[in-house]
Amino acid sequence: MSEKKKSLFKFGTREVVYSAIGAALYAVLTYATNFMQLPGSGNVAMRPAVVIPMFFGIAFGPIVGFITGFIGNILSDLLSGWGFWFWWDLGNGIMGLIPGLIAVAIIDYKAIKSLLLGEFFVILGAAGGMGVAAISEMWVSGADMTAVIYYNFLPAFLTNIANGLILLPILMVAYAAVAQRSGRQ
Repeated sequence: MSEKKKSLFKFGTREVVYSAIGAALYAVLTYATNFMQLPGSGNVAMRPAVVIPMFFGIAFGPIVGFITGFIGNILSDLLSGWGFWFWWDLGNGIMGLIPGLIAVAIIDYKAIKSLLLGEFFVILGAAGGMGVAAISEMWVSGADMTAVIYYNFLPAFLTNIANGLILLPILMVAYAAVAQRSGRQ
């Protein structure tokens, strides 16, 4: 992507559109898979769509990644009838924001260095986002640290990094191909 110079926290009309598209995609795809609950966890579902805020953060910046995860999670939870869980919505936003912090460093989306950098930040994003969400259960639900770790954090973190690590490179390479064909690279 040889755009002149990327600005990490730019948020104009394009970013508003990307955020809306990302949030809608995340909401619909998450809603479609919310039935895949992990047994023995605290309402944690296997969500392949978790890669959407991660990818949107990397492709369009941390603000877009955050809004995609935050608003997309709110919408999917409301569609699923689960209500509003601010800390889990915030955690999903953080999962898009942290990978977005490397948006300016990614120039060639199919280069091994870029893919590995993206993968590393997927792990950091899932750890930070699910850490915030899971720890909130201590004061929101009165859960103890053991319950938070084993029933909230680990199931959410491990499934999110598995989905992110598998699906992110596919999206990055596909995005590079589309950008190249459209003349944006």
